Amino acid sequence: MPTFNTTRIVRHSAEHMFALVADVEAYPRFLPLCKGLRVRRRVVEGEGVETIVAEMQVGYKAISESFTSRVALDHPRLRILVEYINGPFSHLENKWTFSVRGDGECEIGFSINYEFRSRTLGLLMGAMFDSAFRRFAEAFEARADEIYGSQSKRA
Repeated sequence: MPTFNTTRIVRHSAEHMFALVADVEAYPRFLPLCKGLRVRRRVVEGEGVETIVAEMQVGYKAISESFTSRVALDHPRLRILVEYINGPFSHLENKWTFSVRGDGECEIGFSINYEFRSRTLGLLMGAMFDSAFRRFAEAFEARADEIYGSQSKRA
């Protein structure tokens, strides 16, 4: 099963980075391969925890797929867990963690593991997904620079 893990320090606050990843409706504007996203359900569970069920359309050139995931936004713990519900995968799970550091920085942890249901689809899209997942943390950091500015970065 393909797995990718990364940890990176960014020059934006953990709160800002959590907010960017939690704003799933904005993904089509900047996230690699994301062509569309529709929130089907949003439930506030209290104490800063919210669950979203969302359908994401992904594609590259003539290949297009959609899948549905449950996104648990745990604001007090600055964690996000995404669990697969339906689509072309037999398994997909990813986790985000945001740890406060000094000087307005944070450490982002991103991990994902997935497996396509169809071996053929895995062969067609596997390398493309692997490449895109490796660029996710970078895409969110670039988005943070765009929204919050890069003035918080040290010279």
